[in-house]
Amino acid sequence: MQIVDVIILGVLQGLTEFLPISSSGHLVLGQYLLNVKSPGNTLEILFHLGTLGSVVFVFFPDILNILITIKKKSTQKLLMYIFLATIPAVIIGFILRNKIEILFESVNSVGFALLFSGLVLIISSISKNKNSQHSLFSSMVIGFGQALAIIPGISRSGMTITISLFFGFSPKESAKFSFLLSIPIVAGVGMLGIQDMQSSETFSMDIIIVALFSSFFIGILALKVLIKLLELGKFYIFGIYCICLGLVSIFI
Repeated sequence: MQIVDVIILGVLQGLTEFLPISSSGHLVLGQYLLNVKSPGNTLEILFHLGTLGSVVFVFFPDILNILITIKKKSTQKLLMYIFLATIPAVIIGFILRNKIEILFESVNSVGFALLFSGLVLIISSISKNKNSQHSLFSSMVIGFGQALAIIPGISRSGMTITISLFFGFSPKESAKFSFLLSIPIVAGVGMLGIQDMQSSETFSMDIIIVALFSSFFIGILALKVLIKLLELGKFYIFGIYCICLGLVSIFI
């Protein structure tokens, strides 16, 4: 694999990780169109670690506030809700880890998953902002939505933000909870992936560095764009895109 291919895929990952159009699905399609192969989902893990850095960078004030106010009940509740919402993805990911990797090699499977994501995003337009508060129930439902995104083609941010919107959370709060929720999941997957990479030595160090930094910088840009579009009520337009891309993917 050439460095230019990694840069293209890294930019693609950085853009699609936070825009609700499935980064994993686009990575599969990108590798197919560029005619490059990576063993399993190792390359995707590298890109996810880069975009994890983007989340920490953009939401650093919120993360710092959590650390400073860790003794407050409101902060402890937020951390509990994040923990509860993380559980479904951890369990499902652990059980289906080997089976899910097969889907990273199927363009048609990605196409059908994109169609599903598109429909979910479009129906988000009928949600209403009620300034609701998090609860045990909402956290678990959001967690199951995140777990579905283990399937390439289903957007993690799309699922979690849409569910949050239907629970009546504000667009800003929906985005904040969604991306704070991504930190433990992506970090955990990344740690497992690093162990695999150390044992297989699939990529050289320059490939790893390019993958991390290309997705990191583009990820920051994509995050800011998504938050702005959410505030403008334009979230549903990504659903139209996903449906169109899904149809193309199925008939490639």
